Amino acid sequence: MTLDVSVETAAPLLARLSELRERTAALVAHRSADDPTATDPLRGLYLSAEAVQHLLRPADPAELPALDGDFPDRLADLAVRLRLTPLDTAVLLIALAPDLDRSFESLYGYLNDDVGRRRATVGLALDLYGLPVHLAEARARFHPTAPLTVLGLLAVEEPERPFLSRSLRVPDRVLAHLLGDDTPDAALAGRLRAVSYDGEAVDEEFVARLGARIGRGPLFGYLRERREGAGLGSATAALRYAGLAAWHYTGTEEQVPELLREARLSGRAVLVDRPKPGELVKALDSAAGDVTVLVTTPHPYDPQWCDRRDPLVLEVPARRAAAVDAWAAALPGDLGFDLAATVAPYHLGGDRLVRAVRAARDLAAFDGTPLAAAHLRVAARQQSASGLEQHARRIRPAVDWRDLVLPERPLTELRELALRARHRDRVLGDWRLSAGGGRGRGVLGLFAGESGTGKTLSAEVVAAELGLDLYVVQLSSVVDKYVGETEKNLERIFSEADRTDAVLLFDEADAVFGKRSEVKDAHDRYANLESAYLLQRLEAFDGIALLTTNLRANIDEAFTRRLDLVIDFPFPDREQRLALWRHGLAHVPSEEGVELGSLAAEFELAGGSIRSAVVTAAYLAAGRGGAVGAADLLEGAQREYRKAGRLVPGTWG
Repeated sequence: MTLDVSVETAAPLLARLSELRERTAALVAHRSADDPTATDPLRGLYLSAEAVQHLLRPADPAELPALDGDFPDRLADLAVRLRLTPLDTAVLLIALAPDLDRSFESLYGYLNDDVGRRRATVGLALDLYGLPVHLAEARARFHPTAPLTVLGLLAVEEPERPFLSRSLRVPDRVLAHLLGDDTPDAALAGRLRAVSYDGEAVDEEFVARLGARIGRGPLFGYLRERREGAGLGSATAALRYAGLAAWHYTGTEEQVPELLREARLSGRAVLVDRPKPGELVKALDSAAGDVTVLVTTPHPYDPQWCDRRDPLVLEVPARRAAAVDAWAAALPGDLGFDLAATVAPYHLGGDRLVRAVRAARDLAAFDGTPLAAAHLRVAARQQSASGLEQHARRIRPAVDWRDLVLPERPLTELRELALRARHRDRVLGDWRLSAGGGRGRGVLGLFAGESGTGKTLSAEVVAAELGLDLYVVQLSSVVDKYVGETEKNLERIFSEADRTDAVLLFDEADAVFGKRSEVKDAHDRYANLESAYLLQRLEAFDGIALLTTNLRANIDEAFTRRLDLVIDFPFPDREQRLALWRHGLAHVPSEEGVELGSLAAEFELAGGSIRSAVVTAAYLAAGRGGAVGAADLLEGAQREYRKAGRLVPGTWG
């Protein structure tokens, strides 16, 4: 293969090298003019006393930077903040000198009696400070447990050498900080970001107490949260209360030394939110002590994680829905919808709230319309992503109140259920009407009625009203023949639902919420234990859960007492059946003069069966390429009767 390199392509680079050659020649001439070793054939291989005196000549004032104004002394500030002794501060300056002034390389080589050793050593640092090299207290300042090394400000290298000959080096990140560079360590890239203090819906009393404690000095805190984001929001608000900036860390325990050094240099706290923080807590326990570190997690604290000290372990109060002011601050001024009612069901805050607003704006721009409540709801649901799909079927509601054909009483109760879900923080929290005893702020409802009366559809309408997704629990993936496994599966569902803005639906809830029975054998005893677990778990639930049953009497009375509402769905009467037939045919092409009154009178069908009959009629009409007629609807109704094993009207006699 032949390489064809154009001379014209290389010409600009060659010209730059020519300019560099000229500048190099000028610098050589300048330095050689007053350098006594300029003509020495062994120059660079040894240092004479004359050469050292030349290096020690006073600096030309013209070569020093002009200091116009009051510039901060970062070394002095660092010494005060980290409580360094005068010896520590002097050692730090001695060690970093060659990185600031190249003449110190030759000077240190001369003093080390080795021209190749151009950094300060332990012995040289003690000599320059004027301390005897055999003084134990002075030598201890260079041990691995000494402040400078523990804080990550100084590295004592070459452990194989004699102690006094070991080199001292200041890490590049420390030197960059002292020179005014506040860019975080490159080793932490992508794992560290500044905490933004956005509006949070938190328990103000808890935040004030935690903030006051942080203000009194460094704190290692372990905040256990019951809902994802609650701990991080409370920690952020507490740090703001204390006037302390913070880093949010998402890395591993291996980078804890770099993390803590960065926190010390910047004077910030550290926030860590981790599902399983064990190894990270161990690393922080062994290294942190002068830095405020707050760990947030849903897991309980294990004392075996820490050998040196236990953190301050706190339970984070239940997180409220984000304040309307926080949403309003992130949204444009004039909105064409009720912001308070739209965002009430969502427990977002801080970064997630801002991201939800940004996503809503992007959706509105994509649609080419002004920002609407629907955009905000979709974006908020995206920020409340859930692991519930492992155990439940997700439904994105596509219905509203107009799709319900129900009597006035159940409709009123359904609206009250949505009202409870929207205002529970105010009623149970601000107005202190919570029952206490560790009980959650969940909203629990039971829908009882025959199959097809609209129970599942009503749950979807409630979810749509709140702007939440509906998750239908798959009981086949919950109930297990092995003892204790059903409870474990239910706990996973409840725990995930606690941290998710969603509506949980237990369809055909008799399977797991049935009545307890007299214990006659081991099976009865374990079944009753399962019911007891559910009773306790429902009391501590913070989400929205709906149960449906075809027979209300099958539900244990102890469950009923814990429910907020029990809504009965009656079998539709003639007038309601007529309304259901009309609703089902609202968007279906039909022949003129189709009589629906007789169908409603003769066929006693529930809403689900009427919908199935309309679907059957629609397929019959589509098959012949026409509109739905009376014969099609009659055939659909008769098939529903036959499916149920009932005698079709008009077929006797």
